[in-house]
Amino acid sequence: MSNSVIQIPNKQIPNSTHTFAAMEKFLKDLFINQSYDEKNFFLIAGPCVVESEELVMEIAEKVYLICKNLGIPYIFKASYRKANRTSGSSFAGLGDDLALGMINHVKKKFLLPATTDIHAKEEAVLAAQHVDILQIPAFLCRQTDLLEAAAKTGKIVNVKKGQFVSGEAMKFAIDKIRKSGNEKIILTERGTTFGYQDLVVDYRNIPIMRSHGVPVIMDCTHSLQQPNQSAGITGGNPQMIETIAKAAIATGADGLFIETHPNPSIAKSDGANMLKLDLLAPLLEKLIRIRKAIS
Repeated sequence: MSNSVIQIPNKQIPNSTHTFAAMEKFLKDLFINQSYDEKNFFLIAGPCVVESEELVMEIAEKVYLICKNLGIPYIFKASYRKANRTSGSSFAGLGDDLALGMINHVKKKFLLPATTDIHAKEEAVLAAQHVDILQIPAFLCRQTDLLEAAAKTGKIVNVKKGQFVSGEAMKFAIDKIRKSGNEKIILTERGTTFGYQDLVVDYRNIPIMRSHGVPVIMDCTHSLQQPNQSAGITGGNPQMIETIAKAAIATGADGLFIETHPNPSIAKSDGANMLKLDLLAPLLEKLIRIRKAIS
C-alpha cells in the first residue's frame, strides 16, 4: 500500500486502496462462499423494496451472475419494510414475515450474504434471523437505542451517514456500536442535504470515514435523490449514477451500494433514482478498470 497521505486539518488519512488481503476478517468471512478478485471493491445491490418473490429472484440471479463473471463480491439488498416514505399512501411492504422470507430464499438459493434496513430497535432481532448485515438508515444514524440493538445481534452493522452529519462525526455512531460489544461495522456515504430538495456528495467523507478504521461504501443511488417534492414522491437523477460511482472508486471506496430494477419506472419505491438492471454490467466493467488504475 502507498504511504502517501491526504492532508486534512488535524488529520492524516492514508491515501491507499484496501484489498481484501488487508480487509477486516468479518468481510472475508462474509464472502466465503464466493470466488472473487481480492483487489476488487464489493457490491451491495438489489431492489429498493421486496415487491414480489419473482422480482427479487430475477434481480438476485442476474446480479449474482454479473458479479461472478467479473470477480466482484456481492451482497443482496432489499428492504422488507419501508418506514420512511414521503407520503403515507406510498407502498410500505408486503408484510414483514413474507418479505423477510423472500430475502432468506435468495440467500439460500444463491449462497449470498444479504442485508436489509431496520427502523426501530424492536426490528433488530427479527431481521437478524434472515440477513447478515443490518443497515441503519441515514436519518437514524444518531438513534442510540437502534444502534445498540443492531450491535447486540452480533450481525455486521452498516450505518448510513446522515444527510446532516459530517464524516468526522460518524465516529460517535461507531463508538456506540463498539461499546455494545460489536466490532463489525461499515459506514456508507449517501450525500449531504443541499437546500430543501437536493443532495450533494462531498468525497472528502470517504477517506475521512475510512480513517475511523472501518470499510466505507458509496451509495450511488440514494445520493442522487431529490427529496421533499411537492407531489409526495422523491425525485432523482439516475443519469449521474455512473459519475458518482466512478468518483467513489477513484477516492478509495471499499464498496458500492446500487439499487437496481429491470424497469425503474414501475418500481414501487425509489424508481426515480435506481439503475436500470441492464446497465449494471457495463458500469461495473468501467469501475473495475478505474480500481485497477489506482491500486
